[in-house]
Amino acid sequence: MQDPQFIRLSVFIGVLLACGLWEWRVPRKALTQSKTVRWLNNLTLVAFNSVVLSLLLPTLAFGVALYALEYQFGVMHWLEVPAWLNVVLSVLLLDLAIYVQHRLFHRIPLLWRLHRMHHADQDIDVTTGARFHPLEIFLSMLIKMALVLSLGVSPIAVVVFEVLLNASAMFNHSNAKLRLDWDRKLRHFIVTPDMHRVHHSVIPRETHSNFGFFLSIWDRWFGTYIDQPALGHDEVKIGLPIFNQAREQWLDKMLSQPFRRPKT
Repeated sequence: MQDPQFIRLSVFIGVLLACGLWEWRVPRKALTQSKTVRWLNNLTLVAFNSVVLSLLLPTLAFGVALYALEYQFGVMHWLEVPAWLNVVLSVLLLDLAIYVQHRLFHRIPLLWRLHRMHHADQDIDVTTGARFHPLEIFLSMLIKMALVLSLGVSPIAVVVFEVLLNASAMFNHSNAKLRLDWDRKLRHFIVTPDMHRVHHSVIPRETHSNFGFFLSIWDRWFGTYIDQPALGHDEVKIGLPIFNQAREQWLDKMLSQPFRRPKT
């Protein structure tokens, strides 16, 4: 199987455009910042992260999965888990790992300094789902590569998981209005935009809740689930008080946020 860069890029562009159109047609919440400035800088950050990651880690999770398959390394290869079950278990275990990692990035001060750039977005929309500091992206990829190798995740499972994670992150960050009955049904299984918007509230208790990216079950099982923002979706304030200036939405400011201690 060849490196599926085209598949990942195609899904990214397709979901970005679909969710962007959706939130433009039926927005959930009025925006407070310039959408042009945010989209330009958030998407430039995505391109920058892709270049940095390819230079620092030319062998990504897919390459590690190919290595594990060739040498039959990792738990699922040792147990001779069928291919279909490898995909199912890999998606579940990697999604759980993302949940745990997300909680750690909120709990450990040094990691939070990296992750808080994601939360410094003063609005939340589809581009927020791809807005992460390059150092966080780098650490996350190292963790993913270690898990792929140790678990024996198949190359196909890596592609399936990365596509699901990328698409769900853009979906659940979308500033789009999902019918309340559909939201109630879907959030039993996956993270919806209304569920994840709670996580971007400036209220600390809400910021440190709803950590899931794809499956919603982990927040329910581990007691980190909050159903709705205290102020409601129309009035909930998004972002971080320490980075509440419009200038903080520009790429240079975003990249320097982990290294600054702004006055509150």
